[in-house]
Amino acid sequence: MRLRRDPFGELIRRQLDLFAEDDAELLREAEEAERTYDQAERDEAEEAYGDYQLVLEAIADRLGEIRDSYAATLDGHTADDYERAFERAARKRYPKLPSEF
Repeated sequence: MRLRRDPFGELIRRQLDLFAEDDAELLREAEEAERTYDQAERDEAEEAYGDYQLVLEAIADRLGEIRDSYAATLDGHTADDYERAFERAARKRYPKLPSEF
């Protein structure tokens, strides 16, 4: 039995690779914000966590723009399949994304 191949797998991999390259500064900012939160004293932790969440939301927004731009070129059912595949791949690569993504 042959497993069904993801028709969007290669495209999405390239899109996520390009995102990682083009938005490397944003990804570095997320790493730094997470480190700051992890090292924050108790009285600074809430603000540091909020800053970290803001960066994660910016990443999710940017990925959503990429997803939505390509999905707009597809018909309804195919667009839905692509969006689900993109979200699965993005969450796999960036597991700390907010759940609203």
